[in-house]
Amino acid sequence: MNTKDLLIKHRRFLIMLTHMMLIVAAYITAFLIRFEFIVPGRYLSLIAETIPLLLLIKMVVFHLFGLYSGMWRYVSMHDLAQILKANIVSTIFFMIFIFLWRGMQGFPRSVFILDWILCVGFIAGVRLVSRSFRERVLPMREARSVKTLIVGAGESGVMVLKELMKNARFEIVGFIDDDPAKVHLSIYGIEVMGSTDKINSIVERTGAEEIVIAIPSASGKMIRDIISKCEKSEVRIKKAPGLDKILTGEIDVKQIREVQPEDLMGRKTVRINTGEVMSFIKGKAVLVTGAGGTIGSELCRQIAPFEPKTLVMYDYNENDIYFLELELREKFPQLDLSIVIGDIKDIGLLKHTFTKHKPEVVFHSAAHKHVPLMEENPVAAIKNNIIGTRNFMYAAEHYRVESFVMISTDKAVNPTSIMGASKRIAEMMIQAKAQTARTKFMAVRFGNVIGSSGSVVPIFKKQIEKGGPITVTDPEVKRYFMAASEAAQLVIQAGAIGKGGEVFILDMGEQLKIVDLARELIILSGLEPDEDIEIKFIGMRPGEKMHEEMLLDTEHDKATKHNKIYITQPKEFDPRQMRKDIKVLERFTDLMDESGIVKKIKEMVPTYNPNSHKETG
Repeated sequence: MNTKDLLIKHRRFLIMLTHMMLIVAAYITAFLIRFEFIVPGRYLSLIAETIPLLLLIKMVVFHLFGLYSGMWRYVSMHDLAQILKANIVSTIFFMIFIFLWRGMQGFPRSVFILDWILCVGFIAGVRLVSRSFRERVLPMREARSVKTLIVGAGESGVMVLKELMKNARFEIVGFIDDDPAKVHLSIYGIEVMGSTDKINSIVERTGAEEIVIAIPSASGKMIRDIISKCEKSEVRIKKAPGLDKILTGEIDVKQIREVQPEDLMGRKTVRINTGEVMSFIKGKAVLVTGAGGTIGSELCRQIAPFEPKTLVMYDYNENDIYFLELELREKFPQLDLSIVIGDIKDIGLLKHTFTKHKPEVVFHSAAHKHVPLMEENPVAAIKNNIIGTRNFMYAAEHYRVESFVMISTDKAVNPTSIMGASKRIAEMMIQAKAQTARTKFMAVRFGNVIGSSGSVVPIFKKQIEKGGPITVTDPEVKRYFMAASEAAQLVIQAGAIGKGGEVFILDMGEQLKIVDLARELIILSGLEPDEDIEIKFIGMRPGEKMHEEMLLDTEHDKATKHNKIYITQPKEFDPRQMRKDIKVLERFTDLMDESGIVKKIKEMVPTYNPNSHKETG
């Protein structure tokens, strides 16, 4: 056993021994001060007689106040308060025992006060010295520390400071805060050096290499502003977890991480009604189509904790489903999982799946979503997004599914693409079917999912890794973005509150310019836009829009009881006419008649305004 292990093993004994020495030293020093460092001989015997009594009282009282159990490296105000209280109590007891034992005659009363002051100072001092040594001296002995600035001098910033000061890898060189009242003040010896507007000059002055954002309420705009102001600073930018998550124990303050693309959105944590969702999911057979995709897989992850009777994952892509199955079986070993590999257009497979698993709740996520590809392949878009959805809806109604939730898109609003128009028709089918069916049919409409396989973020990351250029269609193109986890939670919540016939709209927040997102991703990679990585504008692609919309011109939304979910006013559709129109579309797809498909879609969706596809006549 080495020296370090021995010290750890006998730690409590060593702490008690240290306290004993400090108690004796404080008592003797009190007499020395009282008599100006020349103690008369008659008091030397008094000191020797009373030291055992003093030690017994103080050691017992200190034990009762827990002074032997705290870790000195983490000494806090609570520890100092305990030291004060323990010394007050022990001094009072010592005075009482001295009075009862030998009386106060001949005992200098000022010694009691001096001893209390000195003992508090010695006991607290040894802890503060220990903490200071670990936080300031030891890091200097380690490898070179990273000079770090903390943005935010509030409670979160102080918690981050305390944590980083314990780590030899960090040298905290200053705070940055936009509150003028805090500028030039110090927190634990660290100065608040200025506002975020001066972040570049502060970085240059301090030589900072990392910036940690410690503002729980930081909006996406604030984070993007900080990143843009650091454009030429070549510093790494990190983010501390929110104070609410630290206090609830969900996340440790140590979990400081690189700023992610999701942080640029600045979206607040979603709070769903877990009781409502539990009653919607628990004990039921739940089927998710497109389960291997970004939204489908996240739906499965979010559904699993709510204890469904069975979770059926339906997808054509066997690899994605395989890895998702491994993940869920590891995280939720009690979960009854079933895998169906196949096409949603396969009616025989649908009949078999619904007969075997008897789903009560269906989340329909399967769809072709890539806009330019669907412009080139309109038949595939119609077959999958419309015919496949129709087949699934009919199966759900026939086999008495309770709730059917379809995932839609903002591209269904005033569509300019085949993909968007196909999803708008799917919404219309949902609302038409809901008018007559027992099953509660509903759709949920939202924008781009950041980080999904088809979104710009992973494409931009790959382009940055290759050294550029990053390709952007147009400087003015804007899009809505949402994290997959947030979207999935809100989809499930919408399903729980749906009565049938609704098109729910998720609160997407603000639209972001794609070119700004590209610049911020370059900076987060430690590079400089237009110098290290070129941004190249390639022009709008077939079917794309400059700006996305969430509501049709004829639609109005109203709030639900969840503050991030809205409902469009339901529109009346003739179910019979809808069936006839879909059959016409199906015939055109069988004939591979792309012009006929476009014409029929324009007839069904008056707001469809194709910007690329060929039309005849």
